[in-house]
Amino acid sequence: MMDQYFSKLNYKDHLLKFPFNKDLNEDVDLNQIDKKLIRPIFESVDKNNKIPFSSEYDDLIRLHYLVISRKVTTILEFGVGKSTIVFNNALHNNKILHEDFCKKNLRRGNLFECHSIDNNKDWINSVEKKYDTKHVTFSHSECILSEFNNRICTFYKNIPNICPDLIYLDAPDQFSPIGNVRGISTNHVDRLPMSGDILCFENFLLPGTLIVVDGRTANAMFLKNNLQRDWKYYYSEIYDQHFFELNEKPLGPYNKRQLDFCLGETDVKMYEF
Repeated sequence: MMDQYFSKLNYKDHLLKFPFNKDLNEDVDLNQIDKKLIRPIFESVDKNNKIPFSSEYDDLIRLHYLVISRKVTTILEFGVGKSTIVFNNALHNNKILHEDFCKKNLRRGNLFECHSIDNNKDWINSVEKKYDTKHVTFSHSECILSEFNNRICTFYKNIPNICPDLIYLDAPDQFSPIGNVRGISTNHVDRLPMSGDILCFENFLLPGTLIVVDGRTANAMFLKNNLQRDWKYYYSEIYDQHFFELNEKPLGPYNKRQLDFCLGETDVKMYEF
């Protein structure tokens, strides 16, 4: 269980060891970093809100911990934000710790890279100018309404051509996608985000890939009901996050080598859901 896995995590100690809050130019109260924020009821569905959400350090520390503990090499992130800066920091640390081994032993074409996609060009530019993002490649793309197996969902027009071992799904919001399908769109306060991108390239993902969906429960259920490979799924009520791990046998020696290195030689799964 992911709750059990994160029980090993000491939030304060982890942030003291990896003070990524400095990259965010933020001071933090170390006694409050494991507390879940309670936001106003309409804050996340206010399409006129242009103010970035405040940092939720419990979520950010868990993401950083995942990248470090799983020795993640390549991240695909849907939605540019403070998590982008956290991923940049974690990949920088992984590069320091593991670059020599990875280059000599793994066949990975995008080592220690985070590829972040967003439909808001101004927001991408703002993040790129304000923060250290040397391990991040930004991709701007329109987001449209379309269908997957006759189910209405959203797609980015252009996806980075990479093979991630961690996918973080936190975008698009429900107001960003363009158009409608037979009059239906997500551009309504009572609609829900419904990304279908991962379903279209699921067949290219390698065993061991981890998907983290931040909230977006209806979207996570859509993925769960349409993913076709052997994914282990777990929802954490404590963190309001959904986790999918591609729990299949290695595809070959290079994939096996990566699984052994990243997730342990005796058991290619880091945990059982």
